Amino acid sequence: MEADQINRNIGRKIRELRNLNALTQQELADRTELTKGYISQLENGLVAPSVVTLLDLIECLGTTPSDFFEEADEEQVVFQKDGFFEKIDENGTSVQWIVPTAQKNRMEPILVSLKGSQKIFEHRPHEGEEFGYILSGRIRIHLGEKVYNVGPGESFYFSSDCEHYIENPYRKDAEFIWVSTPPTF
Repeated sequence: MEADQINRNIGRKIRELRNLNALTQQELADRTELTKGYISQLENGLVAPSVVTLLDLIECLGTTPSDFFEEADEEQVVFQKDGFFEKIDENGTSVQWIVPTAQKNRMEPILVSLKGSQKIFEHRPHEGEEFGYILSGRIRIHLGEKVYNVGPGESFYFSSDCEHYIENPYRKDAEFIWVSTPPTF
């Protein structure tokens, strides 16, 4: 990495931390005994701080050198089909985790292929919400004592605070995307 890029990265991180700490350039300059102009040039990657100056800035911004220079892993945005995790039960029902790392997130999407005359996921009441979109076939959603029929191109959304499950009482297989928050599958 060339020096100009390093200076821009350092400046960007200093600006982010300054904003995160709700400091103006003048307030940071006062704390580090630097000028507002120097802070501005530094944040814009126009100057390279000395090691001593950089360490003083890092300390005043409430972080450590190791945290300051740690490179954040780039968040994965697109997931390929060959990375999906699939589980097929003894009845032939397929559940694909279409975001394989979703357990660490706030919601978990799955792709379900539910064979005819089958039911899945009998859940006791729990915290959270659930959403689904029917790609093909039809399903029934059981929420406590209530039953809802859902067909292709329709969606469902409910709070998970009662016993619930999904069934496919029909002959034709059903395929749907099901998203739960927090992850429960």
